[in-house]
Parts: sequence; C-alpha cells; structure tokens
Amino acid sequence: MSDYILEMNGISKAFPGVKALSNVNFKVKKGEIHCLIGENGAGKSTLMKVLSGVYPYGAYEGDIVFEGIVQQFNKISDSVKTGIAIIYQELALFPDLTVYENIFAGNEVKRGSIIDWNQTIVQAMHLLDKVKLNINPEMLIKDLGVGKQQLVEIAKALSKNVKLLILDEPTAALNENDSENLLELLRELKKQGITCIMISHKLKEVISIADKATVLRDGRTICTLDASKGEVSEGVIIKNMVGREIEDIYPKRPNKSFGDPILEIRNWSAYDPQLGRSVVKEVNLHVQKGEIVGIAGLMGSGRTELAQSIFGNPKSYKLQGELLLEGNQVSFKHPNDAIKAGIAYVTEDRKGDGLFLIQDIKNNVSVANLQGLSSKGVINENEEIKIANKYKQSMNIKTPSVEQIVGNLSGGNQQKVSLGKWLFVGPKLLILDEPTRGIDVGAKFEIYTIMNQLISEGMSIIMISSELGEVLGMSDRVYVMAEGAIKGEMSIDEADQEKIMHFATQ
Repeated sequence: MSDYILEMNGISKAFPGVKALSNVNFKVKKGEIHCLIGENGAGKSTLMKVLSGVYPYGAYEGDIVFEGIVQQFNKISDSVKTGIAIIYQELALFPDLTVYENIFAGNEVKRGSIIDWNQTIVQAMHLLDKVKLNINPEMLIKDLGVGKQQLVEIAKALSKNVKLLILDEPTAALNENDSENLLELLRELKKQGITCIMISHKLKEVISIADKATVLRDGRTICTLDASKGEVSEGVIIKNMVGREIEDIYPKRPNKSFGDPILEIRNWSAYDPQLGRSVVKEVNLHVQKGEIVGIAGLMGSGRTELAQSIFGNPKSYKLQGELLLEGNQVSFKHPNDAIKAGIAYVTEDRKGDGLFLIQDIKNNVSVANLQGLSSKGVINENEEIKIANKYKQSMNIKTPSVEQIVGNLSGGNQQKVSLGKWLFVGPKLLILDEPTRGIDVGAKFEIYTIMNQLISEGMSIIMISSELGEVLGMSDRVYVMAEGAIKGEMSIDEADQEKIMHFATQ
C-alpha cells in the first residue's frame, strides 16, 4: 500500500476568464505535517476546496486519490465521510450555541432517534481534553477568545474521526502564545497518527512545524521541500513563492528625518459603556511628521480601541484627555470629522469593516471621498475610473480591470484596495491596524514599500501589529500596550522582541 494518504494528480480548475489551477500535483504522506504555501492567488485555497468537495467532481480536471482509492466527492459531506476535515480562516461556529452543541453540530450523539445530551457533554469533554482546552463545554462560543474557538473547531473535526486535517491560515487571528499552543497541538495530533495540511503565510511557523512544504505559484506546483534535507528555509521558500529573491523583507528607508509632532494625545482614556470598563487608560503618545510609530501588544491590549477612539470614536466610547493635531487641540464627534482633519484608519477587518466585497474596485476606492468626485451631487464616473486606475497602477493591484468585484481578489490585493481607499482622502496621518494580516510575503513586501513611499512624501503612520518582526522591521519608535495602557516606549535602536514581550505581559 502507498505511503501517501493523499495524492492529487493533474488538478486543473478554471473560472470565467481565470485559470486558477493548472496541472497541480500534490502528495501528502501519512502522519506528516505538510504545509501548503504560496502568494495570495496562487491557488492554495482553491486546491483545498477541490479536495474537500466544495468544487464537486466534474468541476475540475484530474484525480483525487485518498488512501489508495480514486475519490469523486460531489459535496463536502462526501469528503467528511472518508475522514477529511477542513477548518477555514473564518471559523464556522454558531456563536450563540454552547461548545458541546458546536462540536457535534450535524454529527449529533443519539440514542435511537433522540439526541443524548448527557453523552454529548461527556464526549465533548473528552475531545476538549484531547485538544488541551480546559473549559466548561456548556460555555457559549461567543464568550471564548479566537484562540479557544480555533481549538473548538479542531475538537469538532476530531469528533468525526478525522484522518486528514486541513487548516487554512489557522494562526492568522491569533497572538503568539495562542499560535504556539496551536502548533504544539498539531505536533501532538501527528503523534496520534493524524495527518495535517496547513496553509500559512507565516514562514517562521512553516519552518518550525513542516515535515514537507509544497509551493504553489500562479496555479502551478513549483516544488515540494523536505525539512529532513534542510530545504525548508526562509530564503528557499521566498525564492520559490515569488520567483525571485527578496534579500530583506523589510525595505530600508535611507534618509530618515522627522518633523514636528503631527499628533499628540495626553492622558487619553476611553470608557466602553457596553463592557462597563475602560478600554484605553491614560495614554500619552505622539507621532512626528515622517515617522512610523509601531504599537505592539497582545490581542485585547487596547490597541484597536485606541485607534478607534482617535479616529472619530465610532464605538461611542466616553473619552477623556486631550487630542492635538499639528499642535491644535481638536475634538472629533464622528469619523468624518477625523477624515476632514487629515486622519485615515485602515481597519484590521478588511472584509467586515474595510471593504464592500460585492462592489467593484472603483466603488471601494472612491467611497470615503465621494465629494472629491462630485459636482452638484453627481459623481463623475470617468474621474472615478481614472482615480481607481491610478491606485491600481501605483499599488500594483493585480486585476484586469478596476470593475473587478473586490470579493474576487486575493487578500493582498484586497488590502491594497483598502489602503487606496484611504489614500484617496489625502491624509496627513495614516493609522494601519494589522496591515499585513493574512497576506503573503510578496504582498507584504509591496505594502511595506508603499508605506516607505508615503513616509518619504511627508505622511506619518501609526502601525498596529501583532507580528513582532514587522514592528521591529518597519517602525522608527515603538509603544507597547497591555490592559489598555502604554507600558513602554522605545526607539527602534533599543527595541527587541524580549523587551516588547516583557512590557506586553505586564
């Protein structure tokens, strides 16, 4: 019998006007952790949707061989029955149901035709123990953090006697501690004989966990790298992913010069009436002209809440303290006030809050500054197309037309559209919240290059990031937050990962 639990041979998949996969070959051995990597739009998720039955047999060319048998999956339940489970980046849980109800949703424990809830809870506790999640199974999903929800998803997959577990960007929304806990769990599942395929953009994670790594580029298989032979290294991965070597993923700015403070906040606090507590506590912070200020901290440290309180307070926090823009005290009652004053905020949730996914690129780019395209209430559509094409070109948005629906773009290209939307308002200060979350190394390099270009043109940037390498690689100065407060401030010359984590865990 073959050593391979999975063989995908000659897989091709086309959409109208796009060849998403072209003769892809992908093999996974039993009991290994196999990472699938590539730039956004390389075809990784499409390949996994073919495997899981999202794209049914007949909608693609080629063969899927699982445990030595050619499979013809017509729907997702067909792949589940054979022992394949896939966990997507956007978790498929019911927030208002309990943990045990979620684990066995669609796979209920029954006595005859009646659901046995007592046995359901007992089995749920066993599965939670297996994924090392010590919680009450009667808790509601909405009361759990993202890291714990991810573990519930894995417990749900294990309830179906999974043989091959596929995880699509499983650590994209997790902090470093939760990410490491998840990776350790995958190592434990490997010992139990479960095979894992992990899609990830985080190269350090790939290097730390992969037995093998297959690289896709432009819908084609480029290579499969073997960790036992020392092939799974950052340089080799990047070269194969992007088709060229990137010597330093964080491009340097040769001529750094800072002007007067563009933004100052003094004793700044924000009280959330819904939570009944302060989410920002007596923060003092300043940003100079031409400076990138990094804000580091663990999830829940108050970084996003701080950004939103500055950007017109869309969450209606009760604010205290002083906000000064170019030395003048200001008060914003709405994000429109902040935009008019020259502040823009690129949200961490581009799909939920940042973009209209069912609209095209030109509509998304123009939406924050329609008055800049309007005369007597009528939008100049020719000018709208011209502006959208300007950002398409300057940001290298990979699309045949600015009339392409944004939801059809890769994550990296969506992020560029979100950035273009806010650049069109002409800000003096740009707040970037997790600017490269869920995008590949090539797109990250492009975003960083754009940031440096904006700084060279006189803009200032606040960058919130959970990736310490990104904070250290792009910032001129770093603030570290924990529990809503600033715990430390460092110049980039004195900052390192250990110091940041020390302040972040205070």
